[in-house]
Amino acid sequence: MDQATNLRNLMRKKQLVSKRSSSKVITVTSGKGGVGKSNVSVNLAINFRKLGKKVIIFDADFGLANIEVIFGIIPRYNLFDMIYNGMSIEDVLTPGPLGIEFISGGSGIQELVNLTRDQIAFLNDRLLDLDHLADIIIIDTGAGISDSVLEFIIASDEVILVTTPEPTSITDAYAVLKALKNRKREECKSIDINLLVNRVANDSQGQEIYNKLNKVSNKFLDIQLNNIGFLPQDNNLTKAVIQQKPVSILFPKSKVSKAFETVSNNLLTNNSYNGKKNKGIKTVFNNLMKLKKKN
Repeated sequence: MDQATNLRNLMRKKQLVSKRSSSKVITVTSGKGGVGKSNVSVNLAINFRKLGKKVIIFDADFGLANIEVIFGIIPRYNLFDMIYNGMSIEDVLTPGPLGIEFISGGSGIQELVNLTRDQIAFLNDRLLDLDHLADIIIIDTGAGISDSVLEFIIASDEVILVTTPEPTSITDAYAVLKALKNRKREECKSIDINLLVNRVANDSQGQEIYNKLNKVSNKFLDIQLNNIGFLPQDNNLTKAVIQQKPVSILFPKSKVSKAFETVSNNLLTNNSYNGKKNKGIKTVFNNLMKLKKKN
């Protein structure tokens, strides 16, 4: 370990001592893949950073490594190295643009898909430092209703559910909500679920989708969805993905970048930010451990 690394680790330890409050944990998920979930995670992180927040992204879409692809950055180490090779949190945190850091879930690593309770406990111990290194931690989950995805959602206190106007995407988003309801756990009632409709033709289309999905989830599942805004269909996002650069950096004046700004501001001014005490990543993983013991 070189002198620069030692100095960096020392500074982090000083931050742990000086910073007392827990971070805000936001879990980003979706019912189906390909709806732009990881782009949402990355571009929200960028806008939170522009608003002065220290942000870390935890790529929990194990084995697919979408975050590093969008950033166009190849991490030296990833989550696999922390669990199986004894790396520290400082080793696996990868610097991104604007001072954002992220933990890669690794690419093509099957072992990370089905972590045991002991491995989650070990991961919990290693990730506790994140609470004191960031104001906001964004957890980018896999898509669908697998146990690991649902447990991340239930363990969190704030969720962004991403969908698009496609009927299959809306149906799959509802399937996530139904799967949560079927768990019949008290924990589900305390979750703030924010619906984010991506690739809308206009705000009216987004509002219509929100109204319909919120109505049926309220009526049949007793789940209230928060409306945090809409993201327009924008070819600049496709161009940014191809260039492996976040659209909020590459095309900051584009329609979708402006929409990300609005959504970020809506999240930071939401009552859940002003009226609740942040639980932090420690509570999320402690909740995951409790859920593992119940199953």
